[in-house]
Amino acid sequence: MNQGKYVFSQIIEFIPRREFDKFVKKHSGNRRIRNLSCRDQLLALMFGQLTNLRSLRGIVLCLNAHTKLFYHLGFKIRNFTLSTLSRANENRDWKIYQDLARLLIKKARNLYINDNDFKIELDGSVYALDSTVIELCLATFKWAYFELGKSAVKIHTQLDLRGNIPSFFHITEAKTHDINFWIFSSSKQVRSI
Repeated sequence: MNQGKYVFSQIIEFIPRREFDKFVKKHSGNRRIRNLSCRDQLLALMFGQLTNLRSLRGIVLCLNAHTKLFYHLGFKIRNFTLSTLSRANENRDWKIYQDLARLLIKKARNLYINDNDFKIELDGSVYALDSTVIELCLATFKWAYFELGKSAVKIHTQLDLRGNIPSFFHITEAKTHDINFWIFSSSKQVRSI
């Protein structure tokens, strides 16, 4: 029998609850909800990511198999339904989670500011730009049409070579070329983290 904290509950301690609640309030994330709060949605998706579950159905089935542990894992909800989680993912403002990601990246950058594992001797600031394409379901994300009946978005990430944490990231249409993103980011339209 487990006498200490579960690993999942130890991981979620790194998410600053007060700041997350501010982001939820700022973007009206919990407005007109009955069951699934933004926090429970975030925890469910984190659980799915950490356990390598590939679908919402898998997340719901796995979580509902452990309903007696919900309180100890940090959940306030009593059970999950696929339709509720799906609707929350579809309708909730994504900016809540973008603000949280920016906050966590800023905290991580401060933690690793003196990390010398990846340090390069440079006179000035040097950045590397990397991007990756994430495929989406065309039936759900028609606005992100890419090619050959597929939908996709591209995440552009700027890495400061003096550390191992991204400086900022931006999500664009998948067709946006990296050179066009560099021109876009150098015009100061992308907010640094």
